[in-house]
Amino acid sequence: MGAQKSIHAGKAKIDVNVDLTHKLYAAMMLSPFRNSGGPLSLIIGSLCIKHPNLFGGSEKLDVFWDKGLYDTNILVAYRRPRPEWLPQQSVVVQHSISPEIGVHGLPIDNFSQSGSGGVNLCRSSVGLELSEPASSNWSSTTSVKFEHVRPMSDEGRPISRDLDGFPVTCSGGAHDSMVVLKQETRYARANDSCFNRFSLQIEQGIPVLSKWLVFNRFKFAGTKGIKLGPAFLLTSVTGGSIVGDMAPYQAFAIGGLGSVRGYGEGAVGTGRSCVVANSELTFPLSKLLEGAIFIDYGSDLGSGRLVPGNPALRQSKPGSGVGIGYGLRFKSKFGHFQVDYAMNSYQQKTVYFNITNVSS
Repeated sequence: MGAQKSIHAGKAKIDVNVDLTHKLYAAMMLSPFRNSGGPLSLIIGSLCIKHPNLFGGSEKLDVFWDKGLYDTNILVAYRRPRPEWLPQQSVVVQHSISPEIGVHGLPIDNFSQSGSGGVNLCRSSVGLELSEPASSNWSSTTSVKFEHVRPMSDEGRPISRDLDGFPVTCSGGAHDSMVVLKQETRYARANDSCFNRFSLQIEQGIPVLSKWLVFNRFKFAGTKGIKLGPAFLLTSVTGGSIVGDMAPYQAFAIGGLGSVRGYGEGAVGTGRSCVVANSELTFPLSKLLEGAIFIDYGSDLGSGRLVPGNPALRQSKPGSGVGIGYGLRFKSKFGHFQVDYAMNSYQQKTVYFNITNVSS
């Protein structure tokens, strides 16, 4: 249900992708909360423009635009050529609008779905990114960016408080501003029978001005895959924490696809800290089809009450939860299709659909 087209305009390459399939997943997992904006609001797609030699000196310009049912993201990256042994520099400008369902969404149907909390985030940022040359199995990226965050209602009006009257920004006003220094380190190693991946992100809010946010936030993710005969076992653990100044939208949201299946987005908990563990066993059913069984667990480690306004308590989120289920994986040269059937701790069942890597 998607279409992709590549166009060459001189040295530039333009990739256009229009997709109607993700609408099925969004319609099942998110309760309708925004009035239709006409036929174009039902289209999901992306536009990618890449120029490999912008000014004749091998400068690269990448422009990405993604549109979902309720969100949009625009990213512009400019890269100057440098010797391979030096960090590669990129200037990145980004603007996005998305519903803040993970924190302010309302869990419904025994936490299996999430409805709108009436809060959307408009984020604008500009920054410099340095990618260090890969050494053995390790790589790292350092970036510094200025970020401006402005909450909006479903109707597009600026807001400073949620539906219960609690502030949705750290400043208490209509927006937050911050300068963030970020360091990310990654490790990856693989062979024929297994692979290991680990990443660590550390973000530091720099107090350039007295009203700007000052915080330290870290997040880690570890993944291990083991081949067990024809089957494959994949286990991962992610977690993180934040100290210092904090707005509700910076909290860790637990629940949903990619977190704890069987729950709606953010329906397990919203905390200053979190840990999520996933384990999935896949096994071949045919040449193109695989079966899967999985178990997910997530917890806010009792930190939900430390989030400003305590949205998790007001929405009666449990703070921890388990999801179990089974699914199918269909892989072909045209794309990967995934369907999961999950049940949460309240014995509420949920079906997830996901389609990736769709190509012409």
